[in-house]
Amino acid sequence: MLAKSVEIIPVSGTEVLIPLNKLKKSPNNARRTPHSEAAIEAYAASIAAKGILQNLVVEPEFDGEGTATGFYFVTIGEGRRLAQLLRVQRKEIKKGEPIRCIVDTANDPHEISLDENVTRESMHPADQFEAFRKLADESGLGAEEIAARFGVTAHVVRQRLRLGAVSPKLVQLYREGDLTLEQLMAFAITDDHARQEAVYERLPFDPDASTIRRLLTETHVAATDRRARFVGLEAYTEAGGTVLRDLFTEDRGGYLEDVSLLDLLVTARLGREADSLRAAEGWRWTEAHLDFPHAHGMRRVYAHPVELPAEDQAALQAVQTEFDRLTGQHQTAEELPDDVDARFGELEAEIERLEAKRQAYDPDDVGRGGAFVILNHDGTVRVERGFIRPEDEKPEAATGPESDAEAGDEGDREGEEAAPDGEDDEGASDEEDGDQKLSDALVRDLTAHRTLGLRLNLSEQPDVAIVAITHALAAQIFYVGAAAHVAGIQPVKTDLAAHADGIEDTPAGKAWSDRHANWARQMPKDVAALWEFVAELDHDSRMALFAHCVSLTVNAVKLPFDRRPQALAAARRLAEAVALDMTSYWRPTVRSYLGRVTKANILAAVREGLSEEAAERMSAMKKADMAQAAEQLLAATDWLPSLLRTAAPQGQAGLQSEAQDREPHSQAAE
Repeated sequence: MLAKSVEIIPVSGTEVLIPLNKLKKSPNNARRTPHSEAAIEAYAASIAAKGILQNLVVEPEFDGEGTATGFYFVTIGEGRRLAQLLRVQRKEIKKGEPIRCIVDTANDPHEISLDENVTRESMHPADQFEAFRKLADESGLGAEEIAARFGVTAHVVRQRLRLGAVSPKLVQLYREGDLTLEQLMAFAITDDHARQEAVYERLPFDPDASTIRRLLTETHVAATDRRARFVGLEAYTEAGGTVLRDLFTEDRGGYLEDVSLLDLLVTARLGREADSLRAAEGWRWTEAHLDFPHAHGMRRVYAHPVELPAEDQAALQAVQTEFDRLTGQHQTAEELPDDVDARFGELEAEIERLEAKRQAYDPDDVGRGGAFVILNHDGTVRVERGFIRPEDEKPEAATGPESDAEAGDEGDREGEEAAPDGEDDEGASDEEDGDQKLSDALVRDLTAHRTLGLRLNLSEQPDVAIVAITHALAAQIFYVGAAAHVAGIQPVKTDLAAHADGIEDTPAGKAWSDRHANWARQMPKDVAALWEFVAELDHDSRMALFAHCVSLTVNAVKLPFDRRPQALAAARRLAEAVALDMTSYWRPTVRSYLGRVTKANILAAVREGLSEEAAERMSAMKKADMAQAAEQLLAATDWLPSLLRTAAPQGQAGLQSEAQDREPHSQAAE
């Protein structure tokens, strides 16, 4: 009968090699929270590159009879044991791989396990950053190689290398506690030490990281800027431009450092777009502008409806028929096949192209006029057509039966040849012939009495008064320089683009532009025919034109130096009267609001729009992240800042009901 072998226990403090498959997790290990996967990965990478740098501490396992089993409990080094098991799974080592261990039977295993995790001080992060930098500089290791040796991602290594490259003066301030890690990360957006230190000297007390980043990039252009989006990062870098990237925040493409180069590229491309437009459409001139030149001082003409040529009409009918057929075939499909979806795109583009031919500019206007090619705020090109320079205007020809010689200087007074009170041309001619025989004083006297008569009669005929006011407003809004109105009402128009950047590109701005263009297309070419145009409109269309002209004069912009509380109070009453709901026209986004207010304002918006709990969950975020998160959360709500809210109307229910019952249906709204 064979004798049972006895396991020889090494003396406490002895270093021994123990097979990995003989090591177990100790029940006396003070660490109860498991190691994270990232920590085990880091251990595995480090061991693979450098071996186990610190021995495991173990104690022997005994069975119920006090006999050693040959297995050992790992008191210190459980993370390293798990890392080696991970390497076994990856077939990097065998399960019996010998592991260097120290046997400890003298100390309490629970206490030394606790001591291992408590009685130590981590390396200061600044030392870690500089050590990583030294590895890169002196050992020539790249980010990927360093990442593989320490079990972290290459992105983390790049971040540490970037922090290690911050000015030593600022790193020392971080060591001493005068800069936070978040502030140091903000400085790391550039590796220019002199600039970093110069910005530090300009900082206010305890600045947030966003202020530091803003100051460091104030001479750069964000990749989200419309100019960068228009040109493209690839074209910019191919032209020799450099891009500064922030490794610690979502920089959305970085910051373009060579602004002069970017502007040259933008100007060149806009110029090419303008040249192509002039060649394709035949305009006399085209001009490229970054922003629309509101002070152009030119008259504008619009395209007018024209009949489609027979071949285009047939083509449109054929395309529309195919579109309707495909729609019928796939109306219940949750997802369209790729070829069908592509065909729908082709058909829609062709329909849009043919429909555009229903509107055309007068060839004479094209030959005398021009167009502006403008860069939209979303980085796309916008074309505004139909502008006539003063020097390209045709001399006004006299209207009515009299010849140019009989009209004299009247032909130079645009629009004044029209009879504003509705008299026919013969009556107007007789009156003008009579005026030539009377003194100026008598003409003034008589026409003053006539004006008084007009006032008396007009005051008793509100329907005609609406015609006169609409005519006066339309004559000044749609006809530059036309002194053709008899009612002394002058529209004062405020350019909202001067107060809100990008407002023209919003859905509301485009809707307004389309509405104005629709009316402009309906205006008679000659202002002399405007009175008849307004008078012959049906009631609803005339009131719609009147409302459109009046709306163009509304100004509720609040300026810091403009003290007009009564006007702003009237604007509030007007908002109530028209039941203004700004959620139809404006949404809180990073660009429109959230990125331009403080964190307290962002949290207040979330608190009002959602809940106190939602705001509390965001309170620890950085401002940029907070603004992005708030935009997503508020998108599903109707939250508005107080300046955009409309109070519940008081005593306006009847007025609104009546307005809704008489809502105008004009040609312009079609």
